[in-house]
Amino acid sequence: MIKGIGLSVRRGTQLLLEDADFVVHPGERVGLVGRNGSGKSTLFALMRGEMDADAGAVEIPAAWRIASVAQTIVDGQRTACEYVIDGHQELRELERQREAAQNGAGETIANLELALEQAGAWQAKSRAQALLAGLGFASQEWDKPVNTFSGGWQMRIALARALMAPSELLLLDEPTNHLDLDAMIWLERWLAGYQGTAIIISHDSEFLDAVCNTIVHIEQRKLTRYKGNYESFLSQRAERLRQTKIAWERQTQEAARLQRFVDRFKAKASKAKQAQSRVKALARMQTMAPLHAESAIDIRIPSPDDTPDRLLTLKDTSVGYSDSHGALTPVLSGVTARLEAGDRIGVLGVNGAGKSTLIKLIAGELEAISGERLPSKALTVGYFAQHQMEMLDRDASALLHLVRLAPTANEQTLRNYLAQFGFTGDRVNESIAPFSGGEKARLALALIVWNKPNLLILDEPSNHLDVETREALTTALAEYEGSLLLVSHDRHLLRTTVDKFWLVAHGTVKPFDGDLDDYRQQITSFKPNRTLPQDVLTEDNQNAPDRKQQRREQAQARQALAQARKPIEKALTALESKLQTVSNRLAQIDTELSCESFYQDTDSQTRQRVMTEHGKLTQDKETLEIQCLELMEQLEALEKTHLQ
Repeated sequence: MIKGIGLSVRRGTQLLLEDADFVVHPGERVGLVGRNGSGKSTLFALMRGEMDADAGAVEIPAAWRIASVAQTIVDGQRTACEYVIDGHQELRELERQREAAQNGAGETIANLELALEQAGAWQAKSRAQALLAGLGFASQEWDKPVNTFSGGWQMRIALARALMAPSELLLLDEPTNHLDLDAMIWLERWLAGYQGTAIIISHDSEFLDAVCNTIVHIEQRKLTRYKGNYESFLSQRAERLRQTKIAWERQTQEAARLQRFVDRFKAKASKAKQAQSRVKALARMQTMAPLHAESAIDIRIPSPDDTPDRLLTLKDTSVGYSDSHGALTPVLSGVTARLEAGDRIGVLGVNGAGKSTLIKLIAGELEAISGERLPSKALTVGYFAQHQMEMLDRDASALLHLVRLAPTANEQTLRNYLAQFGFTGDRVNESIAPFSGGEKARLALALIVWNKPNLLILDEPSNHLDVETREALTTALAEYEGSLLLVSHDRHLLRTTVDKFWLVAHGTVKPFDGDLDDYRQQITSFKPNRTLPQDVLTEDNQNAPDRKQQRREQAQARQALAQARKPIEKALTALESKLQTVSNRLAQIDTELSCESFYQDTDSQTRQRVMTEHGKLTQDKETLEIQCLELMEQLEALEKTHLQ
């Protein structure tokens, strides 16, 4: 297992961890959570041996191999596939030894050949290709040099390389930041099959819910372990906050009572001994600091002054970019859509399908190649994308950025406005150069919405934001009274801020008739293993008409399967919810029963009631588990029927 013992760590003058302990058991999927700057990445650096603690130590079994995602690409000339295989360093070393022993002794060569086979040498290329395909790379991209890809796609290649490496401990720091929903769901399924121990830093609550069975929370320079997924962590922490507040209030009252006694009687000889004992009791009483919930940022997006009924219309529009010869190449064609007052639309589609191209067209940053883009005269657009952060002046302060935007506005008005985005006090006058990615994202958003747009277009706004700030953004967008067009891989953000979807696929844009669960089902049904793309799985000797007919039949079968699965999955979700409620209550009772005071302080009737409840809940849990298994068997039977 992994143990952190008495850890104290500083970064510069800031104390991140102080006498902190933690433990991670083999095979666990641990979500490491905490606010930006709390020390999560620093803890990863300690585990990788890249830095030393100021006090204490992290103990990891010596035989464990550690895999993590490199932040920089070492050899950009390598093809994507070969670069991923390079992650299997043991295999590459055996290959070098085999090459060097080309003319050596037969026994040496035989031993190396056996070692190569055991290391999976003959399957390495197909494994690397499967990882790349799962993360969204088309087969024609596998042999392209790494340095020909954009930064986001290079990070996907680096992630595939880390997954390729044999490891007992996998460290993933924000692995979903550059993934679309398809790739994220594939990664969730890959992690479910990973045999080692995984520790994951992520601000995506749904991703943590899907992959983690333990949460370690960094708070007030300590590490607190919670059993269960992220949703369970939130419930447990809320209860812990409540209990520590009660304990702190009791201690405060007791300290005040002791102090009153001392003040009243310490001067009287007859009471001196008793007063002295109270003084000692006060001295022995360890001061308990109240555990406060971390103060969340309260983001407020101003609502528009004027919103026309029709904001913008696209009629048979094509949009794209110039190729190397200057010719315009469409990315999307035949797009017909309409944005109206009150629309709240989420844009779905794999990376590279054209989501960003679509919103650039709507935002007016790209001109249509053909067709019409018809905006209302009263349309005002607020457009947020990652390049807005890059356009910020690193040497200027947050306040100066806003002054440049609104030179005639009162300074206090500007300060009050920036406070709504988490910039207060002297912070507003500091250069933004050392700001975190999350702080820069908040500032860019504040500048974009200053003029009260009636159409807010957001392209991955939650990247770099911690969980608390994401929640604040979610609340702000839910309360925003204008129209919203949102591209995001954050499912919680999408679920709570939009009410319909557009799907960008096959070079066009269509309404998506369903919700995120339907979209996930479509992904998992269409690509059950998400390993190799269809053109690799199709045999070369099949002709094009046959393939089209085959795909048509497969699509019909998938649609029928999805319809048949829906009522079963709905019933299964309801049962799983009941099972979780029963399990949570059983865990609470188990905690009560394990306390010695339960058998001493609790009256017999209460004990009998609690133990009776425990017995009934145990039976209920068994019944619910059987019912869940029966529904799962029904789903499996459906899958087999449709595959035949």
